[in-house]
Amino acid sequence: MFYLIEETLNKAERAQIRNTDKQYVAVLSSGEWIKNRDSFDMGIDIGSDISEIFTTKAEVNYDSLTGSFSIPYRDRLSDDDCKFAFALDERGIVFIDDTGRAEEIITNIRHTKKWKLPSLERFIYDFLDQIVKDDLRLMEKYECELDSMEQAITSEEECPSERLNEIRSDIRNLRIHYEQLMDLGQEFEENENNFFKQENLRYFRLFLNRMARLHDTSTSLREYTIQIRDQYKAHLDIKQNRIMTVLTVVTAIFMPLTLIVGWYGMNFRYMPELEWKWGYPVIIAVSIIVAAGCLLFFKKKKWL
Repeated sequence: MFYLIEETLNKAERAQIRNTDKQYVAVLSSGEWIKNRDSFDMGIDIGSDISEIFTTKAEVNYDSLTGSFSIPYRDRLSDDDCKFAFALDERGIVFIDDTGRAEEIITNIRHTKKWKLPSLERFIYDFLDQIVKDDLRLMEKYECELDSMEQAITSEEECPSERLNEIRSDIRNLRIHYEQLMDLGQEFEENENNFFKQENLRYFRLFLNRMARLHDTSTSLREYTIQIRDQYKAHLDIKQNRIMTVLTVVTAIFMPLTLIVGWYGMNFRYMPELEWKWGYPVIIAVSIIVAAGCLLFFKKKKWL
């Protein structure tokens, strides 16, 4: 697909982008790029193997700027990223994409954007903005979920620790993604080959500012997950300590009783209590007094 950058993105034919001074956007599959890359006269050779893409980045060449996008799926951040490549010069930008994601983003731009001052820089800004457009809402969703977990811990309810680990992992993936997008934006803003107009570099600064805010938010949420994890661990330690306290109290109560039972269980021949008719009731009374005394002592010490 080919588009001319006018008040909006208008579909065009391949011949039109060659015979106009207007900047363009092209979306090609790997096979189409291999067949037609010479016609774009960018003097580059981008590999067509999408599996070789691992990060979002940009590289400056002599007469072009190339790079790749590795975009996490927001609804399943643990899965493999959506990956495609790009190449641009002062005339336009070409996306090499077999996933359909670049075309999807461009379609959203066509339906939602109309520019007073159309330019390649403005298109790139809107393209990058579409990648992260719902991320603030996603962060708010994570924050509400973490608040619920913290409330559950405070109320001594069960905290879903597996979900907490998932959120922590998702936020880490997003934070890495934002760092890569910031590096990409800085490469664009550097404008080493002077492909972009100086007055339009402000779009990249706007995008970098937004990325900085999202990065800070993700960092804060990640620290929040660590705080909740530590709080949950402390809650488990307190719960375990309570159990150990009860077991210790029970053990302390039965230790003297065990001594009494062991003592009078020896059945020596000349033990006078064995023939005493009040021996059994007295041992019962002594056992009750010992148990009650221990309970009162532990209660006074606030161990119960």
